[in-house]
Amino acid sequence: MKLSQAIGIIMGANVGTTITSWILSLTGLQGDSFWIQLLKPTSFSPIIAFLGILLIMFSKKESKKDLGSTLVGFAVLMFGMEQMSSAVEPLADVPEFTNILLIFSNPLLGVLCGALLTAVIQSSSASVGILQALSATGSVTYSSAIPIILGQNIGTCVTALISSIGANKNARRAAVVHLYFNLIGSGLFLAIFYLLNGILHFSFYGQPIDRLGIAVVHTCFNLLSTLTLLPFTKLLEKLAYLTIRDTANDEKFQILDERFLASPAVAIHQCQKMAVSMAKLAQHSLYQAIGLVGSYDEKIAHSIEEGEDQIDMYEDKLGTYLVRLSSKNLTIEESREISKLLHVIGDFERIGDHAVNILKSAKEMQVKKYAFSEQAQKEISTISGAIEEIVDLATQAFVENDLHLASKVEPLEQVVDSLKDELRNRHVQRLQNGECTISNGFIFSDLLTNYERVADHCSNIGVCVLRIAEDSFDTHEYLNRIKDGHDDTFENRYNRYKEKYQLA
Repeated sequence: MKLSQAIGIIMGANVGTTITSWILSLTGLQGDSFWIQLLKPTSFSPIIAFLGILLIMFSKKESKKDLGSTLVGFAVLMFGMEQMSSAVEPLADVPEFTNILLIFSNPLLGVLCGALLTAVIQSSSASVGILQALSATGSVTYSSAIPIILGQNIGTCVTALISSIGANKNARRAAVVHLYFNLIGSGLFLAIFYLLNGILHFSFYGQPIDRLGIAVVHTCFNLLSTLTLLPFTKLLEKLAYLTIRDTANDEKFQILDERFLASPAVAIHQCQKMAVSMAKLAQHSLYQAIGLVGSYDEKIAHSIEEGEDQIDMYEDKLGTYLVRLSSKNLTIEESREISKLLHVIGDFERIGDHAVNILKSAKEMQVKKYAFSEQAQKEISTISGAIEEIVDLATQAFVENDLHLASKVEPLEQVVDSLKDELRNRHVQRLQNGECTISNGFIFSDLLTNYERVADHCSNIGVCVLRIAEDSFDTHEYLNRIKDGHDDTFENRYNRYKEKYQLA
């Protein structure tokens, strides 16, 4: 749901919550007739509670059990309000209580009192109910009740603000809109009411207020606030966005608009653009990480870590959007493209993870002041060059949907595997000859492992591009043909890469 849609619901909820005060006002009905007595909560609450208990005990459906719990909760609320009304009636004869209520005739103090009370119990309906119970003493006047009721509407925003902690930005904006709506509405209502009272001198202003009067004030405030601010929902939305601003990352993801889901071709195009950004960021992070080996820089390391957070966000947002898009009515080509994107973004995310792993190895070398031997440095430089090229091939093949580039990835991946095995054997030989320490050896081994896995993910990307582009492409047949040496083009490319990245 978009924030603009939520604003209308928030306004409607504010009006709807006044129903509770009207139901509670039935407690004050006077008369001896059967129907009046039946309308009193003390009469119908036991019946409602009984029905609720029956539903909880004997219903098999969870929805009916939930309805039963709601009925029991409502009955308990009615019973509690009745008991509270009876308990506070003696306060009418206590002068100190009357003097306290007179203090709240001050608008600011009244609003503050209502806001604090509601913030503590986190329910405007309950706090209004308490005020209705206190009105049974006859000591609560309109002058003190009106500011308190407005404050109660402000205080209820605390619940939404607390629940929005840890939620996404739109949820926090919705909570802020709720607060602004009640703050602005209360300010306008107070200003207009006291201005008119100064001119017209309302006769009821100093009179005691009853339960029904509280319900009327509560409803009038919310209705008038809604009618006044309804034309300004766009301004409330802008105010919320000014309060909780989008970051640069948030703006990137705005291209995945919910409305595009109705037009899969447009939505897929937007996903492709975002996947390209993700691929280039993963490639850049890996290049930076490789550059840190033997030449560590804290600023670059921080940049890689920030890039990894962005890559993770790309995968989360893009993956969720693609899954939703996959449930739409798609053509065969659109389904294939979504399948490709879902596979590829996972591989680019893992490349970003390996960039961070390489960064950690580089940082460990810097902190512990380790250094590779001259021969080990040359070997790392050789395999690093191969890794940079294979990542470039895989990224460009995906970005440009280039089958020629995609077909070059697997031969180079095989060369990287051979390099890794040869470098590991050489490393073991240096350990045996005492030319390398065990500590350095762990880091060297970790780097080789991460390099090999990066190449594996590049292979996945290359094969995916080929598979999606060709209907008859069989991944297993392609890989088996390569392993059996029955592909001359592959063998030629493999030999060229092997010569290019030959160890000294």
